Order: sequence, then structure tokens, then C-alpha cells
Amino acid sequence: MWAQPFRKDDVEAGARPLYPMMLESPELRWAFIRKVYSILTIQLLATIAVGAVVVSVKPIASFFVSTGAGLALYIVVIIMPFLVLCPLYYYHQKHPVNYLLLGLFTISLAFAVGLTCAFTSGIVFEFEFYLGILLLRACETGKVILESVILTTVVVVSLTLYTFWAARRGHDFNFLGPFLFSAVIILMVFAMIQIIFPLGRISIMIYGCLASLIFSGYIIYDTDNLIKRFSYDEYIWAAICLYLDIINLFLSLLTIFRATE
Repeated sequence: MWAQPFRKDDVEAGARPLYPMMLESPELRWAFIRKVYSILTIQLLATIAVGAVVVSVKPIASFFVSTGAGLALYIVVIIMPFLVLCPLYYYHQKHPVNYLLLGLFTISLAFAVGLTCAFTSGIVFEFEFYLGILLLRACETGKVILESVILTTVVVVSLTLYTFWAARRGHDFNFLGPFLFSAVIILMVFAMIQIIFPLGRISIMIYGCLASLIFSGYIIYDTDNLIKRFSYDEYIWAAICLYLDIINLFLSLLTIFRATE
């Protein structure tokens, strides 16, 4: 990247450097940032739409808990985003395969998020056996979903604005990478321990709080990379990083609100 002369009469916000000692063209970097956030917006809108359908149409969630085929399909839905990530990482710079894989990844993850909301917040399932018949009772508790969405929106917008403000003043958050990676490993071990040896509602709340802090840090870290380090051909991968940060933050906050009910 080479230094570009700046025009004082340029109406683009990108006419000013995004951070000190910026060598690339601010106009090109701003165009890249707008492209990434456009993709991210479409991903989030698709997630909201799919999740709303899964939560509101009760037979969908009922199918996944009342039949063996539904349970098997639920497992497939859960692991599908991870399976798609592998080819998506390999083809993320190859158009139009990258967009097709991105759509499949987004829809599968959105469906998994919708089912998670239905099972943990939107619909609370209780099973009772009466004369050998499995009865399903559903209780609407959509308030925790709304609270999680609102808080996630506030946190994401606030941290994004802060990161752009801090970058312009010369702050760099690249040092967070190793610490966040270590924190995610600890979080995964904590989750496995919780599955094997359930420690109660307090431990679930602690897990949700730790996860919220970690993924808030990832939002700052990945936004800083978006401003300074992602190449122009990595728009798909940049959008995926931010999308996963936001989804994980939402699920972490959902865990906290659910534990406090």
C-alpha cells in the first residue's frame, strides 16, 4: 500500500486516515469496511428472520424434541455451520462459491440459533408421561430474547464506535489475540465440565458472564483488524468473524438472562 495525497474538499469520511501512519488509501479502506458491514447486516437480518420463524412456529421446535428423526436432524443442524466453515475458509476469496457457502453457513447457524432460543427462552419444554403418552407443554417466555437482543445491539454498536475512535487516536488492539484465544479454550473446557458435572444455575451465570466479556473483546479485536489488517479480498472472512462474535455474544447474554429467571 502506498501513501495517497488527501483532498481537503473530499466529502467522503474516508478522506481522513482511520489511524496514524496509515499508508493505504482511506477511500479504499472505507469502501472495504462498508462492504463488510453490508454483508454482516444481511447475515443478521437473515438470522433474525429464520430465528423468528423457528421460535414463533411451535411445530418446528416440537418436531425436533418429539421424534427420533427430529433429534438426529437437530444434531445435523448444530454441526452444519462447523462443517461449512472448512470449505468456506478455503474458498472465501473465490466468487461466487464464497457467497453460496456463506449463505449456507448463515442459514444453518441461524436455524441453530432459532432452536436454541426456542429451547432455552422462547419455549420451555416440560415432559410428562401420562399412561405412556409423552405430553409436551410449552410456556412462552420471549422476554429474555428481547432483552438479549437489545443488550447485544447496544454492546456491539458501543464497542464498534469505541474501536474506530480508539484506532484514530493510535490505539492498537492486536495484542488481545493470544489472550482471547486462551480465554476461549478455557471457556470450552468450562463448558465441557459443566456438561459432565452440572454445577447449578450460579455456574451457568458465571459461564455466561465470562463468555460475554470474551466475545466483547473479540468484537474490539476483529473490528480493529477490519480497520487495519484484513486485506481487500478477505471481506467474506471479515464478515464471518464479526458475525460469529455477535452471535456468540447474544447467546452468552441469553444464557445470563435465562439463568436469572
